[in-house]
Amino acid sequence: MVSLYANKFLDIVPSSHLLQIQLLRNTSLLAFLNNKFFVIYPSLALQELQKAKERRKIGLEKQNMAKKMSTEGKDYRDPPPAPLLDTEELKQWSFYRALIAEFVATFLFLYIGVGTVVGYKGVHNNLCDGAGYLGVAWAFGGMIFVLVYCTAGISGGHINPAVTFGLFVARKVSLTRSVAYMMAQCLGALLGVWMVMILTGIHYDQAGGAVNVVAPGYSKGTALGAEIIGTFVLVYTVLAATDPKRMARDSHVPVLAPLPIGFAVFVVHLALIPITGTGINPARSLGAAVVKNAKEIWDDHWIFWVGPFVGALAAAVYHQYILRSGAVKALGSFLS
Repeated sequence: MVSLYANKFLDIVPSSHLLQIQLLRNTSLLAFLNNKFFVIYPSLALQELQKAKERRKIGLEKQNMAKKMSTEGKDYRDPPPAPLLDTEELKQWSFYRALIAEFVATFLFLYIGVGTVVGYKGVHNNLCDGAGYLGVAWAFGGMIFVLVYCTAGISGGHINPAVTFGLFVARKVSLTRSVAYMMAQCLGALLGVWMVMILTGIHYDQAGGAVNVVAPGYSKGTALGAEIIGTFVLVYTVLAATDPKRMARDSHVPVLAPLPIGFAVFVVHLALIPITGTGINPARSLGAAVVKNAKEIWDDHWIFWVGPFVGALAAAVYHQYILRSGAVKALGSFLS
């Protein structure tokens, strides 16, 4: 009897999982193995076997997870850089669909953003201050969040020549696409501000057309520096939020990318509204300036092109060629 149960038990439980018990009451069965006595309870043995299997399974899962985490960075390969000139894009409908998306998105962005400024100033005689700053900043930042979410899968959701320029420097888009995007964005901005002027009438004139100018008490150098830093924050956020390595590792990143981009626009507006009215988008500044078309506006208009483009250049170089691994290789691909 002892031999029968012992053999049946040993068929189920490996010797490494046998419980060696020296003292145990209510002994059920004794088996002799390797010159040692073991107290064997069949039900207890099955429980211990199941626990051992579960512990082994958990251990293997942890090992696989650790191995995956240690090697996923090594296995990742950056996508190839965009060609400098890509005339093949001109033959594809997706290229023109992206241009339409950028045009419409920039039109909506300027209509809501400038319309908010005009609407607030039309109701209040004072400049945008206090809650007014917050409302204007939310309008611009919120629209960027919405529009980037809507157009990211079609055009990339640039809606800003400075962002397009930064992505070009980072070799994310070709020169052909960059120039076409900037033209579509500027045209969309012109239409958006013109629509605000048509619909708001006298309130548009009272609000000064929501143009970007250097505020009294600030120098042109201060305004230029503010635009550079503000655009740096925006473009750096765009590059970080759309980093293909992060998107490959974390599936939720593409869905959440519009949120930090919109929030960056929001906080930059809070900081720059008192200084320049917040440009950081040459299309936005150009659209408002052309529709208003006052001489004093054009005197400082260069700030709202030079500042954003310098900021975008700095952000692209910092993120792509300093922070990212393989910076020398990336720089070599740009020069090739």
